[in-house]
Amino acid sequence: MGSSINSSNSEWWRGAVIYQIYPRSFMDSNGDGIGDLPGITARLDHVASLGVDAIWVSPFFRSPMKDFGYDVSDYRAVDPLFGTLADFDAMLARMHALGLKLIIDQVLSHTSDQHAWFAESRSSRNNPKADWYVWADPKPDGTPPTNWLSVFGGSAWQWDSRRRQYYLHCFLTEQPDLNFHCTEVQDALLGEVRFWCERGVDGFRFDACNHQFHDALLRDNPPASLASIDEVSTVRADNPYAMQQHLYDKSQQENLVFLERLRQLLDGYGAVALGEVGDENAPPVMAQYTELGKRLHLAYSFSLLTADHRAKHLRHQVETLDLALAPTGGWGCWAVSNHDVPRVATRWSDGKAPDTRRDRLWLALLLILRGSASIYQGEELGLPESEVPFELLQDPYGRTFWPEFKGRDGCRTPMPWQADAPHGGFTTGTPWLPVYGPHLPLAIDNQADDPGSMLAFSRALLHWRRTQPLLRTGGIVFFDAPEPLLWFERRDGNRSLQAIFNMGSEPVTLALREALVPLQGHPLAATASVQGNSEKRMLALAPYGVFFGTPANEEEGHS
Repeated sequence: MGSSINSSNSEWWRGAVIYQIYPRSFMDSNGDGIGDLPGITARLDHVASLGVDAIWVSPFFRSPMKDFGYDVSDYRAVDPLFGTLADFDAMLARMHALGLKLIIDQVLSHTSDQHAWFAESRSSRNNPKADWYVWADPKPDGTPPTNWLSVFGGSAWQWDSRRRQYYLHCFLTEQPDLNFHCTEVQDALLGEVRFWCERGVDGFRFDACNHQFHDALLRDNPPASLASIDEVSTVRADNPYAMQQHLYDKSQQENLVFLERLRQLLDGYGAVALGEVGDENAPPVMAQYTELGKRLHLAYSFSLLTADHRAKHLRHQVETLDLALAPTGGWGCWAVSNHDVPRVATRWSDGKAPDTRRDRLWLALLLILRGSASIYQGEELGLPESEVPFELLQDPYGRTFWPEFKGRDGCRTPMPWQADAPHGGFTTGTPWLPVYGPHLPLAIDNQADDPGSMLAFSRALLHWRRTQPLLRTGGIVFFDAPEPLLWFERRDGNRSLQAIFNMGSEPVTLALREALVPLQGHPLAATASVQGNSEKRMLALAPYGVFFGTPANEEEGHS
């Protein structure tokens, strides 16, 4: 069911589809209300049935859970909330039996403040790990050493009375940044990665990997322009983090050398590296980070995780990355949802009512773009963003910026497995976040046997994509088209496929540039039709319609 069409290929990741599991919310096996590794194992048949190549599992390591696992206190231990190392081994074995690869999340840029390394580092200025974190003296007036800001609001510096110094934290105060200028830190982190390589994982998703170095001279960031605050920032405009150009607190050139050391380690195990690049000018950083054979295998940014889904915007984001990657031979990975942003079914709805046609459109677009693709759990069901009342909110980010920003809990509520079971079949206890009522009719058991459901469509589209090799590796070229149309061609050698998407809620007609033969056999074929004669061919697209076609002069070969 889940076997990859190129599982024996060392470049299986190129054009692969990766399914992201947020373990707290996937499936709870023991009734404590929190999803766990045995719960994932019990539900792997569902993921395998989709036709994806790999699973990315968000952090399950020992953690105080201030940022729900992205604050690691022991890189080699499974947090008891999620199970044991034996549970991990069983999960990995089951994935491999189903033909699925496993990518685990590694948070190398920072640790929890409860990590033993930090406890030692903060104890004095002359202990063996004194330089393992980013410590700096205050300015003469006692203020922080730089103007750097935390992604989660406020200064990125926290005063520590034991050392009488500030430490850097680009995220929560409980997430102190490691000092990558210290070679011992690099060596220690490579050892943590090696531990999981030895356990047999197929790859790693490296969280915030462009945050791994800071400017050693501690220079202040300059202010951002007003235009960039609204257009290119990786955070909301009401977050002061958006008001700076982040020239010195991340994306430093020294990181390239460390990534080469990391790649050398991973190559020894055949493991793959997927990097998260949160940068206001992400494409050139991604191109450097994924330079062919040198550093990461592939990377993704936040470019399609915003609310802007105009065809013009989407084209600009894809073309900009493709242009940046071309000189380095790098590779991108696209995502339209993950555990950090509102679900795409709501984010790209323009406030309109739920519409399965729209959900099918975005999934088709994600799977046709050049690059690999990441699908977040529940997107195959068309789940909308959940509403979580303030009193039940868990995310510290949301509590800080409420009510203008409600945090990340709305995309993290539990998966609905059974429509009529308590808590959607996720747990027999009280779930850590409430199951969202409107999700229950979309539960997997309701959709599984319905040929018209979003789940049936997701399976059909994913399996069809596996029959189209050029979609995994072919190039991409865009054609001009008026809003709301997005028109591009995927080409590999003498084979090509043209794709035209109607991003709008009204039917549209378009004059074709050449005679195109509609591609049959895919689940969106009925949403578009070619009309007219050989001299004037018109394409009619239904609302949220999608057309796939090949030039009439190409020899037959698509199915």
